[in-house]
Amino acid sequence: MKKTGFISIVGRPNVGKSTLMNAILGEKVAIVSSKPQTTRNRIRGIHTVGECQYVFLDTPGVHSPRTKLGSYMMKSVRSSVGSSDAVILIAEAGHSPGDIEKGLIDRIRKSELPCVLVLNKIDLVNREKLAETIKEYSDLYDFDSYVPVCASKGKNVDIVLEECEKFLYESDWMFPDDIVTDQTERQIASEIIREKLLRFLSEEIPHGTAVVIEEFKEEENRINIRAEIFCEKSSHKGIILGKGGAMIKKIGTLAREDMEAFFGTKVYLDLWVKVKEKWRDSDYNLADFGFVQKKGE
Repeated sequence: MKKTGFISIVGRPNVGKSTLMNAILGEKVAIVSSKPQTTRNRIRGIHTVGECQYVFLDTPGVHSPRTKLGSYMMKSVRSSVGSSDAVILIAEAGHSPGDIEKGLIDRIRKSELPCVLVLNKIDLVNREKLAETIKEYSDLYDFDSYVPVCASKGKNVDIVLEECEKFLYESDWMFPDDIVTDQTERQIASEIIREKLLRFLSEEIPHGTAVVIEEFKEEENRINIRAEIFCEKSSHKGIILGKGGAMIKKIGTLAREDMEAFFGTKVYLDLWVKVKEKWRDSDYNLADFGFVQKKGE
């Protein structure tokens, strides 16, 4: 009998939500960065094995929003939890639960959803500190299970999957068994470019950028992609371009290599940089860039 279920992965920024989902899927479908607030949209990762289809929802890191984009991201988290069958709360091993974790636990308690506590980055703490963290969380909430992991190395990720299987229900699958994400090819290309912006640019600049795929044309042996990178200041545009165009060339080269690996074909990537001041606080620009919140969410 086929089984399925939607499982939200929630937690503070930069705690390893996307890394965990990629490790479970065995393929990179969500971008990863050492900078916080990397994930902006809810991303579905689909893992089908045997008779089970797991649909994981990678959500933005929970934070106090300072822009309309930030508010959109937090609504996305609330919507994901509300539409899930179970939740993975991921936190850092060795760190006491803070206001963000306590707020998420309150939401999970009110939703009455089953929840696995995943404590990530166990390679950075000893057993005594890990046990202390588990005790602090168990005092706050009776989680269905507690799984220490090192998501970046894949350690104990299989145990997370075993625990999540308990929450699946008998049903036909929602997605074909040969896909790992429901993101469009344009979305994937956009996210790959944004990952390189996060990797090479200083703290604030990449968070003020948006990537829009203006053209995605498939030919017999090549995909032609034209992308526009929007930033909020003219000075940021200069930094993104770099001296003599060196930075944008580096970003484009590495993004193209990742796209070719993902799409399995040659890619011609044409990047342009434009300025849209304060776009993160513009309802019009947010909608134009694909950040649209449905009514009632």
